[in-house]
Amino acid sequence: MKTPDFSDLAQPGATIMVRVTPKAARNRIERDEAGLRVHVTAVPEGGKANAAVVKLLSKALGVPKSRLVLVRGETARDKVFRIEE
Repeated sequence: MKTPDFSDLAQPGATIMVRVTPKAARNRIERDEAGLRVHVTAVPEGGKANAAVVKLLSKALGVPKSRLVLVRGETARDKVFRIEE
């Protein structure tokens, strides 16, 4: 499956609100009125789901993983990421 292109959101300094669903059937990302919904197959243990979210988001946004910073929600389903300069 092709990763959707959300590069229009990839502005330096921008914050992106993400709703995460771990242990999903497949990895996917979609946009809705509240922000982005990210479904990952990884389990929410030891940061595995967060790492999978960062990997999927960086691909969809077209930015390196090192530029995505988790600002809020490390252990929550609702997360806020910031795109560094």
